[in-house]
Amino acid sequence: MSTLTWIIAASLLGGILSLLCAAVLAFNMRISWLSILVSYAIGALLGAAFLNTLPEAFELSENPMQVTVTVLIGILIFFILEKLVLWRHCHIEDCEAHDPLHGSAATTTIQHEHDHGRSGMMVIVGDTFHNFVDGILIAAAFMVDVQLGIVTSIAIIAHEIPQEAGDFIILLNSGYTRRMAFLMNLLSSLATLVGGVLAYFMLHKMNFLIQPLLGLASASMIYVAMSDLIPSLHKRPEINATIQQVALILLGISTIWLMGNIFPHD
Repeated sequence: MSTLTWIIAASLLGGILSLLCAAVLAFNMRISWLSILVSYAIGALLGAAFLNTLPEAFELSENPMQVTVTVLIGILIFFILEKLVLWRHCHIEDCEAHDPLHGSAATTTIQHEHDHGRSGMMVIVGDTFHNFVDGILIAAAFMVDVQLGIVTSIAIIAHEIPQEAGDFIILLNSGYTRRMAFLMNLLSSLATLVGGVLAYFMLHKMNFLIQPLLGLASASMIYVAMSDLIPSLHKRPEINATIQQVALILLGISTIWLMGNIFPHD
């Protein structure tokens, strides 16, 4: 398979798979299922960042400091972007600040009554941009080698499932029908494919951007895991829940490690 074919396949499969799983969860919502997915996603994200993406970025860079600075700047950028989204869209009286089911682009106000679609439209716009960026990161990873692209895609899919499930809840809460909520999320997920294909053709002419993009991909994974997902696990401090969470995080990390051995570097 060519690199472009891998990018298209991963973008389409990732979007469709995460969307279908999220739809099942949203329409048959069980909090315990989401908790399991969130814990697993944390492990997958951290595993992909520290076992694959960061090592590749260091390998492509002559100066390790460039990589660490890129990651640091990336984390700060994601923090500032999230703050801007919160400042723009949240109401002081009823803002949830951040829905723990979501990724960095899925901050919203969840109201108990229908809001004529405003919250739903905001989250779709945010997630479309988020999915577009995911496509760029997937393309950058595949252009280094197939193994890195695969594990990066797995990590992205893992955190997209609970995020998309949360989006369904918000859209239904905003007054959308289940069919319309599904279609809107489907259209939003196609942004991953658009971002991946555009990045493929752009990066062929600007290879120097691959290493910084890998650094930003690492920053994105670390930020989403540490800032968005892990805080939600602290809501269940009991020992049994903690053991389950740690086990699932380790399972997510192990999955990435295993995929790295099944698909060795080119």
